Amino acid sequence: MSECNHNCAECSKHCSERTEIQKDAPNQLSHIKKVIAVVSGKGGVGKSSVTAQMAVAMNRRGFKVAVLDADITGPSIPKAFGAQEKAFGNELGIIPATTEGGIELISVNLLLENDTDPVIWRGPVIAGTVRQFWTEVVWNDVDFMFIDMPPGTGDVPLTVFQSLPVDGIIIVTSPQELVSMIVGKAVKMAQKMNIPILGLVENMSYFKCPDCGKELEIFGKSRLKETAKEFSIEHMARLPIDPAIAAACDDGTIEDIDPVNLAPLADMLAKTV
Repeated sequence: MSECNHNCAECSKHCSERTEIQKDAPNQLSHIKKVIAVVSGKGGVGKSSVTAQMAVAMNRRGFKVAVLDADITGPSIPKAFGAQEKAFGNELGIIPATTEGGIELISVNLLLENDTDPVIWRGPVIAGTVRQFWTEVVWNDVDFMFIDMPPGTGDVPLTVFQSLPVDGIIIVTSPQELVSMIVGKAVKMAQKMNIPILGLVENMSYFKCPDCGKELEIFGKSRLKETAKEFSIEHMARLPIDPAIAAACDDGTIEDIDPVNLAPLADMLAKTV
C-alpha cells in the first residue's frame, strides 16, 4: 500500500494487504532461549563494553551465554574477550569461538585472516552477514544471546528486529543532552517494531575520585531518571568512567571484571528464564 507506514501494530488485522514478516529460523542444532539486543542511538557511548559486561554478568550467574557481534564494520567483541581462536565451518555450519569463561562468540573478525582487514561492504551484504550469524552458526544451548548492534537505526538494526526473534532491547546512552535526545530515536524504532525495552544504561555517568571518593559528573548532570521516566523504562543502571574496564577491554580480560553496576539489569533478566 502506498499509505503503509510499515508499523503493523497500527494496521488493521483485517487488512487484505497486510503480511506478517517471518523470522529467520536458527541453525537446527541451535537452542536459544532469550535474545537481547544492545542498542544506542549514536556511536561512542560504550555499547560494546556494556554488551560484554552484560554477557559476563549473566555468565557469572550460571547462565549459558553467547554474543553475536552485529557491528560488522566496527567489531570489538573478540578484542574485549581476548578471543584468539577463529570461528570455522564444517558440514554442520559455522562453529563459534568460545571464551575462557565459556561464552560463545561470533564476529566478522573471527572470520577474517587479519583483525585489521577492513570490511568494505554495502548495506545489503552486511545485513545478510548478520542473518547468517543467526541461521548458520551452530549455537549450543544458550540461555541468553546478546547482540552487539551498530549505532543508529539503519540497515542492520532493522534487519535484526525484522529477521531475528528479539525478546527485548537494552539502550545505552551517556549524560549529554544530545545523546539523551537521540535515545528517543532508538525507543521509537523499538516501539514501531514491537520490541520491548528492557532497560536503560547511562554509561560514563560519573568518575569516582580515587582519593576522596567524590563522584564527578564529567559529561554533565545525569539524565538517566528523567530519560527513563520520559519513555516509561523501569530498569536502569549507571556506569562510571572506570579505567579498569577500559584496560580490560583493551587487554582482552573483560571476563575478569565484576560488572556490579549492571546487577539491576542482570537480576531482572535472570528472572525471565
